[in-house]
Amino acid sequence: MKGPRDTDFAYQAVYRYLTNLINEPGSDVQVRLPSLRQLAHRLSVSISTIQYAYSLLEKEGRVYSVAKSGYYALPVSSIGIPGSGKDLLETVYVNARRPGMLVLSADEPASLQPLDSPLLLLERELLRQYPRQPQPSSQPCGELELRTALAARYTTSPTRCWHADDVYIGADLRGVLEILIAALGLKDAVVVVESPCDWVILRLLQGADVKVIELPLQADGGLDLEQLNHLLETERVRLVMLSSGLNMPRGSVAPDSNRQSTARLLERHGSWVLENDCYGELEFEPNGLRFRDLLDPDRLIVFSTFEKIIGSEAPYGYVLSRRLRVDLQRHFLLRAFRLSLIRQKAIARLYSNGRIDQHLLVLRRLLKERMVQMTRLLEERLPDALHFVEPQGGATIWIRSLRQVNVHRVFERLLKQHVVIAPGELFSLQGLHGQHLRLSHTFGGHHDLADALGLLGDALRLESID
Repeated sequence: MKGPRDTDFAYQAVYRYLTNLINEPGSDVQVRLPSLRQLAHRLSVSISTIQYAYSLLEKEGRVYSVAKSGYYALPVSSIGIPGSGKDLLETVYVNARRPGMLVLSADEPASLQPLDSPLLLLERELLRQYPRQPQPSSQPCGELELRTALAARYTTSPTRCWHADDVYIGADLRGVLEILIAALGLKDAVVVVESPCDWVILRLLQGADVKVIELPLQADGGLDLEQLNHLLETERVRLVMLSSGLNMPRGSVAPDSNRQSTARLLERHGSWVLENDCYGELEFEPNGLRFRDLLDPDRLIVFSTFEKIIGSEAPYGYVLSRRLRVDLQRHFLLRAFRLSLIRQKAIARLYSNGRIDQHLLVLRRLLKERMVQMTRLLEERLPDALHFVEPQGGATIWIRSLRQVNVHRVFERLLKQHVVIAPGELFSLQGLHGQHLRLSHTFGGHHDLADALGLLGDALRLESID
């Protein structure tokens, strides 16, 4: 793609092209967008570049995918009309992009303190060191320097160690999880997940025909060991997915004793464990045990993303596994992600020079300050309407209505007031958490949070079904 902004990364040019395509005059209904192959041929870029641009638009709620059909979009003029029959998750996404909305549904911790500037500065320095270096075809699993840096970060002992060959990097978290689902052969398999669970993960499992069993977290953030043991004994569980430390959206951390007992139970059953480490660096006081500290590394898979701690300029997802090396290498080779080697090198340098750890100290402090601000307002404005347990990390607060309410109608009522929340039903496939909602405390703009919480209180009162 040639043009006046050739200094941009290819995905940025594709992103602008797709944005213009969505907003073309006369495009006032749902639009089916060109396929990955069509666009790659039309724009002379790789399929992975097209896929990455689509993933950015999907996160923004401008695009959504339909299995075996393709990508669809709504133009800005018709985005976010309540009652238009769209899926609830889609409605949350698209309304979050409407101008003037107070978005209390987001989960973007790095937005408070992104590392974009240091990352891009390092990238420019590296571009001078490696001018016009061609992309080698021999690193389908990610750039070696970054894989080495991640392996070192996750190594804690001679037995709990990782090597670069155990690390695989993809364009984004979604793409990495899709590969994991395929490599593990999870179609029609039984997978146990903590509940509440991230909606992206739930939708991916659902779309891959995985049989998901949700295990609700207890009040202290731990697992019900009797229930887990019963599931392991009575169901053909292929995989158990657990948070490494911080569970989101609850913001809770299980007691170490519960983690140790859970690990012993999983070891006794010989269970494969998928550890979600997307929020592992975002505990306000990160000193607890991780499951990878307790489990056999040969039956453990870890996945995460840089985006939660670095920001949108580092959207890559990654996975660590010692036993799936052949299957993962084959799937990453077939997927053919074409990632910027220079950007991966720049991220690796952020780890090796200690910049990530300095950044995390500041980010955790800022997140905690914003959390305290919001929880105080909730206690002042809505003491008789809501219950929450103070989060131990992250960028969101998990809230339960003390009244029996129709949270879906609360959501729609707030949309009319230009406020977007995330109803709790999004975090379950089995109808759990209907009286819950997730609020973000990292919102941007110049909105009055106290007024918004007042609107929330009014909506909860008006939609009470007592």
